[in-house]
Amino acid sequence: MANKGLQLLGFALSLIGLIGLIIGTILPQWKMSAYVGDNIITAIAMYEGLWMSCAFQSTGQIQCKVYDSILQLNSALQATRALMIVGIIVTVFGLGVSTMGMKCTNCGGDDKTKKSRIAMTGGIILVIGALCSIVACSWFAHRIIQDFYNPFTPVNTKYEFGSAIFIAWAGAFLDILGGAMLAASCPRGKPSPKYPISRPPSSTKEYV
Repeated sequence: MANKGLQLLGFALSLIGLIGLIIGTILPQWKMSAYVGDNIITAIAMYEGLWMSCAFQSTGQIQCKVYDSILQLNSALQATRALMIVGIIVTVFGLGVSTMGMKCTNCGGDDKTKKSRIAMTGGIILVIGALCSIVACSWFAHRIIQDFYNPFTPVNTKYEFGSAIFIAWAGAFLDILGGAMLAASCPRGKPSPKYPISRPPSSTKEYV
């Protein structure tokens, strides 16, 4: 029963993590304009994401522009895009495999040991997908920090972390936690009891 509850909790956390990854990937607030130096007071806040850049005006108007060409993007942004998409696809696949191996489902046969191993495999796949997303977010964050502290970067073009990158990070860590729970739900194989070999009584008779 405890194993079943652990699987359900791991699956729920992984599902919430997947939603976080999708939302974080879509949102344009991966980095936002930093208010440093003479750029403290401004009427426009600039945001850049994986797919578009947006300008938020103080009047409440929002103007967004989708990136025109993939080839014009820098290599870091292209790699972040690819890793996030791969992470989401792998996470979806891991959730599907985990569903087949969970004790509360009828998929994967009636063999409990086999189902537990399938659930463990799904948990490992979820962890791999989450690691792809963590690498993507960390790489993007490293570029933001590198550009921020670069003395040759103009003050009005410096950016800091946006909310979307934190949402993606949180989703990835939830996937790792949920995948670890699913992987840990596989019971250890119990050794088969060894009984002493019974021998038939000796039928030899002594003759005088």
